[in-house]
Amino acid sequence: MAEFISTYGLYAAYILTGIAILAAIVLPLISSFSDPKSLIGSVGGIVIIAIIFFIGWSLASNSVTPLDTRFGITAGTSKIIGGALITFYIMTILAVLGIVVSEIANIFR
Repeated sequence: MAEFISTYGLYAAYILTGIAILAAIVLPLISSFSDPKSLIGSVGGIVIIAIIFFIGWSLASNSVTPLDTRFGITAGTSKIIGGALITFYIMTILAVLGIVVSEIANIFR
């Protein structure tokens, strides 16, 4: 029984995860056709994230250490990883600043 669950249960989880991802992408697109102005906010958010990633990618170095080469990491891959990490740092700082500003604004209301 345990072998059945570990084998077919994983496949079922993969299939259900795929269906959920597909639904999360397709259903908002279908609903946005009735109100195209609702896409402006979503596209704006994606553009802002892309700009922040480009800033992070520009600041990242493409240095490769001997340990990196053992795992097949090239200079380009190193730059993308560094850019993703810097993007994460920027987004975290922006989130914390947003929380702080929001709480300070609530104090004065």
